Amino acid sequence: MKEWWDLQGKTDMWKFCFAIPLLTIFAGALIAQTSQPGAAPASTLKLMPMPSMMQTATGELPVTNTFSIALKGYTEARLERSSQRFMRELAGVTGLSIGPGTTDTSKPMLVATTDHASLPIQEVSEDESYTLDVTPAGATLHAANPLGTMHGLQTFLQLVQVTPTGFAAPSVHIEDTPRFPWRGFMFDSGRHFTPMDVLKRNVDGMEAVKLNVMHWHLSENQGFRVESKAFPKLTELGSDGLFYTQAEVKEIIEYARDRGIRVMPEFDMPGHATAWFVGYPQIASGAGPYKIEREWGVFDPAMDPTNEATYKFLEKLLAEMTALFPDAFFHIGGDEVNGKEWDANPKIQAFMKAHGLKNNNALQHYFNEHVEKILEKHHKTLVGWDEILAPGLPKESVVQSWRGQDSLAEAIKLGYRGLLSFGYYMDLMHPASAHYGIEPISKNAALLSDDEKKRILGGEACMWSEYSLESLDSRIWPRTAAIAERLWSPQSTTDVESMYVRMAAESRRLEALGLTHRSNENRMLRRMAGQEDIAALRTLADVVEPVKEYDRENLHGPGSLSTPLDRVIDAVPPESDVAREFSADVDQWIAGKFQDAALEKKIRAYLVRWSQNHEELAPLFQSSFIVAEVEPVSQSLSSLGAAGLQALDYIDKGTAAPQDWIAQQEALVKLSQAKKADLLLMVGAPIQKLVEASGLSAK
Repeated sequence: MKEWWDLQGKTDMWKFCFAIPLLTIFAGALIAQTSQPGAAPASTLKLMPMPSMMQTATGELPVTNTFSIALKGYTEARLERSSQRFMRELAGVTGLSIGPGTTDTSKPMLVATTDHASLPIQEVSEDESYTLDVTPAGATLHAANPLGTMHGLQTFLQLVQVTPTGFAAPSVHIEDTPRFPWRGFMFDSGRHFTPMDVLKRNVDGMEAVKLNVMHWHLSENQGFRVESKAFPKLTELGSDGLFYTQAEVKEIIEYARDRGIRVMPEFDMPGHATAWFVGYPQIASGAGPYKIEREWGVFDPAMDPTNEATYKFLEKLLAEMTALFPDAFFHIGGDEVNGKEWDANPKIQAFMKAHGLKNNNALQHYFNEHVEKILEKHHKTLVGWDEILAPGLPKESVVQSWRGQDSLAEAIKLGYRGLLSFGYYMDLMHPASAHYGIEPISKNAALLSDDEKKRILGGEACMWSEYSLESLDSRIWPRTAAIAERLWSPQSTTDVESMYVRMAAESRRLEALGLTHRSNENRMLRRMAGQEDIAALRTLADVVEPVKEYDRENLHGPGSLSTPLDRVIDAVPPESDVAREFSADVDQWIAGKFQDAALEKKIRAYLVRWSQNHEELAPLFQSSFIVAEVEPVSQSLSSLGAAGLQALDYIDKGTAAPQDWIAQQEALVKLSQAKKADLLLMVGAPIQKLVEASGLSAK
């Protein structure tokens, strides 16, 4: 699901996205955060997602190189591996030489007790709760099954922090359980193939923030990505040689299960399937011949729902794929079928007339009914995007909504279970605060009865892969942690400022796990610069963001598989922390009537650096064609820095700035906000506030 709203829908959606973080949502359970006198405030602990209930006490548990863990109660190989992984990650968090062993049963510092096994094939309804107690004498973790134990270990890792005397975990009592049972992340391996090591390290990130469903988008117009022994031409002709063997699929499924994560495949049908038809044109609605699509977008080819050969093909293929993927849910996509091949095919039109199928929606529902019956034979539950919703769809089906909470509510009212992905599209480059503000049970979904709300299973973040290769990690992390919290923590957990503080800490931990969302940016910038010294380029990169939504395509037309992804837009993260923090500093300084000298010094230091940076960056404009692209952005930053410094000087002198000067600077700010090199310069708005303040009152 890509081209997922019309222009008006875009506008309405993002008005909503940016408005919600300003609201406090009081429905649902309130998180209990209490502290004993002398204890660290619960709100200062950098946990993400925030637990359901937390109480802090005085004291702390030292974490030294003698730290050990013991497993009690039920145990299994997966728990052993989890505890060994925990010890390795603890060593990474602290830098201590902590051995990987787990069996110092004489004096374990952490005792993890598990009551019983989880189900052989992980299910959506399993108990994921845990209780964690940390005292100066030791820590105890208790969970019903391994899922809760693994979640509790991740929480303990987040508790460990540096102190004046060493590393330690504060004394705390936590009782934690997720708000929603389905907390997913969708990887699009169909457009750009995702290597195994990239998938694995991102699954590690999912475990860290307690996501529990890997939704794997495996077929697209640009490629069919899973080996089929029944239909080998799917990958021989439809993948450019980039696909997962069945052994590799099993490896990922096992890797994810070891981390408490289900793997749900998506094979998109009847549209988004051009790559299928390269080897098997007999199941298509058009005459062909077909070739792998090299550009992005919605294309005409679609399966022929009126041809029995289509269902015989799917019978055999789905038998193979349902056996390969053990999860109970199987995603068939179902989105963005434009119907042009159906409209142009006389045989299909005659079939529709003979069977009373009034339009293409009815024809697609006819197709979905057949596919659902095939899946039912293999004991799988059908999942699809909004477009699958139609009268007669089996009530066991799950509707994944990209259209929003009202569309989700419609599916729930009709008796279906639902997931929300609206507002959780990571490739649209919006800030974490926007994603954090998307509440599944809001708008019409908030009007559902309590029983109906229970059928909202949760949601999924989605990373569509048109414009992500080596920068994939930075498009996912750390912003996905904000969505993970929205789906795990109580509905009342809405403090955006707290979220950013905790997300920054989690970002550092994710990098320690092996994710590259921070380190890869510098590597790409060094490559663009052709040298080690990237200080000036780094300064510019820190205050820009990629254009949002589908502006990259709107500015240049559809991209393609051959579009280079090696520009500054591809290196910089979706959200500028420097710009956000600078804006907050400016707001605070102005609100304090310019009296905070330390804050002014900090603001001035930024402005001086920016005003001088263009000159320092100038040599790279001559030596690197990639860096040369951002010269206009750099010039705008320098001009803004100079304008901000002049505004500070007026304020410091207690002299109101002339109105004509203010008008000139406001025009400069407006020019700086134009899209250049597919980048947005993010410090214009706070500098405009300084300019306006310089003309209003004396210091």
